[in-house]
Amino acid sequence: MSYRLLTHLARRPLWLAGIGCAILAYAFQAVALANGPLALVQPLIVTELLFAIPLSVRLYGTRLRAREWLGAVAVATGLAVAMAAAGPERSDPVAGPQEWTLAMAAAAAATTLVLFVGRRLSGPPRASVIAAAAGIVMGSQSVLLATTVQKFRTGLLEVVTSWQTYLLVAASVLGLLLIQSAFQAGPLSASMPVIDTVEPVVAVACGVTLFDESVRGSPPAVVVTLLGGLLVLTGIWLLDTSPLLRALHERTHRGRAEA
Repeated sequence: MSYRLLTHLARRPLWLAGIGCAILAYAFQAVALANGPLALVQPLIVTELLFAIPLSVRLYGTRLRAREWLGAVAVATGLAVAMAAAGPERSDPVAGPQEWTLAMAAAAAATTLVLFVGRRLSGPPRASVIAAAAGIVMGSQSVLLATTVQKFRTGLLEVVTSWQTYLLVAASVLGLLLIQSAFQAGPLSASMPVIDTVEPVVAVACGVTLFDESVRGSPPAVVVTLLGGLLVLTGIWLLDTSPLLRALHERTHRGRAEA
């Protein structure tokens, strides 16, 4: 939870390579938001779990067990079902200054409260709480990114004179710090699933309220969407509580202590 963490990591080539990949992903996200609704683009970020968890296990020279495979399949299947049932559609932004102020103030208050709770915790629970704060900030950042991308259509002057652009930069830096702090505080399985749950929820909520994006509201569609979301949460829980991933994290900490 200190900027010195970022300056320390910046001296590590492997971390810089990871940031380079994140910047590339950020560019793809901007292109996606320029062509699709926020309520569709953001939930798809959850699919990074399907790559990050197996890769992290592979780096330790072991294999995924049935629990981890089941969690990954549940996340992918639940996401596909929820998105197909919800059918999010794009619209034009309708929010005025008051709505934007309320949304950003609510995100700031929620982040502050979550971090306050995290100060009283340690280990994986602390990592999960910091990750929740990161998810709130990055969900808000996605909304600001979508707005900034749309402003490019009216010209560069509109972008550089918009307060959302500068808040986007601030949210990106803060989100990066929170994500790295969550990774440092506990295992990947305790942080990434939480981020991938909270971030799309915040983004979709803002997309519906600020951008007037629509999702199917018929009872069958709502039920199937909720069932898909429940399946995603079940998969995240299976990964978050994986004994294998926790054991790998403990092995890493022992190696650092011996070094």
